[in-house]
Amino acid sequence: MLEKPHSIVGVAVFTVSYLLVAVLGAVSTGSKEFLFYIAVMVILMAAVWAVHRRVNLTNPTLWALSLWGLLHMIGGLITVPEGWPANGENRVLYSLWLIPDFLKYDHVVHSFGFGVTTLVCWQGVKSILRRTGASVTPTFGLMVLAWAAGLGFGAVNEVIEFIAVLLVPNTNVGGYINTGWDLIANLTGATVAAALIYFKDQQLDDLP
Repeated sequence: MLEKPHSIVGVAVFTVSYLLVAVLGAVSTGSKEFLFYIAVMVILMAAVWAVHRRVNLTNPTLWALSLWGLLHMIGGLITVPEGWPANGENRVLYSLWLIPDFLKYDHVVHSFGFGVTTLVCWQGVKSILRRTGASVTPTFGLMVLAWAAGLGFGAVNEVIEFIAVLLVPNTNVGGYINTGWDLIANLTGATVAAALIYFKDQQLDDLP
């Protein structure tokens, strides 16, 4: 059974609100790169809605997806003050070193986002199996499947960033090393999410 409509209305209003602010910010700063990402975000919102109608994602998962979008928007639009450690010339939050030369804001967002994506993949697997009447428990094999799916979506994200580099000059995407660290961050988030699901799946389902 699908969730009651009001359960997704709050998430939708919150997401659309910060997207409108992000559009204004991108236009005012002339950031063509972020206008591209906002367009991708709108497409992803439609995809999440379609998945939700089929899978019935939990409320915490929907809110986590929306939070990921917010972290992405502010990461590209908020300027880092002079004197703060930043990677490269484009001094936005995405470039901020949380731990100099080791951990960037960008890495945290990647880990969080593709951890949430792994959770979405697991809920999709559960939905498919339940329709067959099967008893669904997070076995090691199913966790590997959800984990691999989360990493696959992470790879798609890198393809989107590569397209941004081709279409928009002077992006803040970074080079080969940055892509490698992005993939490691995706791996970390997906692994943590798969472990949490494996050991705490019922508790995650019971969240309001």
